[in-house]
Amino acid sequence: MSDDPLVPREWHRLHPLSPLVRAGRLAIGLFIVLAPSVLTGRRSSGSVYEFAFVGVLVVLGFISWLVTRWRVEEDDLRIETGLIRRQSLRFPLAQVQAIDIVRPGLARLFRVAELRLRMAGNTGATARLAYLPEREVEPLRARLLALAHGAVEVDATAGEADAAEPQGEEHILTTVATPRLVASIVLSGVGFAAIAVVVGLAVTWVFAPDVAASLVAGGAVPLVVVATLVWRRFNQEYRLTVADAPDGLPVRSGLVALTSETIRPGRVQAVRMVEPFLWRRFGWCRLEVDVAGRQRRKGEGEAERKQLRAVLPVGSRAVAAELLARILPDVPKPLLRPPRRVRFKSPLRYRFLSWGRTDTCVVTSTGRIRRVTAWVPLAKAQSLRRTQGPVQRGLRLASIHLDTAGRSVHATLRDRDVAEADAALAELVRVARLARAAS
Repeated sequence: MSDDPLVPREWHRLHPLSPLVRAGRLAIGLFIVLAPSVLTGRRSSGSVYEFAFVGVLVVLGFISWLVTRWRVEEDDLRIETGLIRRQSLRFPLAQVQAIDIVRPGLARLFRVAELRLRMAGNTGATARLAYLPEREVEPLRARLLALAHGAVEVDATAGEADAAEPQGEEHILTTVATPRLVASIVLSGVGFAAIAVVVGLAVTWVFAPDVAASLVAGGAVPLVVVATLVWRRFNQEYRLTVADAPDGLPVRSGLVALTSETIRPGRVQAVRMVEPFLWRRFGWCRLEVDVAGRQRRKGEGEAERKQLRAVLPVGSRAVAAELLARILPDVPKPLLRPPRRVRFKSPLRYRFLSWGRTDTCVVTSTGRIRRVTAWVPLAKAQSLRRTQGPVQRGLRLASIHLDTAGRSVHATLRDRDVAEADAALAELVRVARLARAAS
């Protein structure tokens, strides 16, 4: 096996410290859960067994490392693993939606990083090389992207590959300020949940100290869960920076765990802007993109399932408009309002229901308390559906849904007049066909 990951058709191994990094992350999680009982002197009898379990995982991880290998075969990434049941997985690089570099805290300590390839298609599979030497990750990512773009010709006889040289430099578009990020988290659903849990625990401590001590000694599961959600969001979006580069928008963020990925405009399935009620008082919004292949797969947590990538965790509408223009050209504005009789069905939000389109994109807007605006490129529309519930039938209304491969953001022309909905459906089918052919 070759030690150079850029040599094609040669088998390579992951970094030898990979099992230790994986088990170490689990050990940190166990420590967080068990720390309250240790600090209060109420040690759990199962603590020793739990940490012994981590040791077993290290051994199993080492065995997994021994039987795992990978290589680049022409236009495919091939990963073989398994001791008893051998698996050989092939990931076509032509279907790559994004290649992320993930550096958790322990990985940074040992100078290793994970390379994560997100694929297109119905399965939305994810190829994970966890972990690789830190110095090899960027060159390997560049080569895989070049292969995905068809910019590399592999000479099977000579066994060499020439990667395309990067052209141009990055230009920083925006960086999220830490104070604004903290304030946005506090004024979000996660922040309100954290405040409620802390206040509830404080009140319990005043009126029932024994109960509060038992909750803390037992790990205070609600507190741990909420704290984890707050920390994860802060850590993932800390100092998030978006740049403009020839191959897309590089997005980098993280405090302890660093993440680096490039949003390629042609791979974006949809864009969503969220404006919570309290945020609108400050003129803030959140801009997210939906990229095919971001569904939860083996090795990823539940929190990553159908996760959207925030290209602007919190910022002004002007900054969001600038980023939107770079992600989706020719974006329309939601100007077409619903008929007035919609107020009998949706009295609170009917004033905020609107949609619009160009020849390449559709936009919809909804929500009074939490306003959501979604843009879907017509070339990415997988299906168009007309739905009509019993209340809508009575009011002669219908809704048109545009579905994408991302499965997390959909544009819905909600509660339109039947005649308008039928005409819009026929027109969108025609325009979407033309947009797909042009792309």
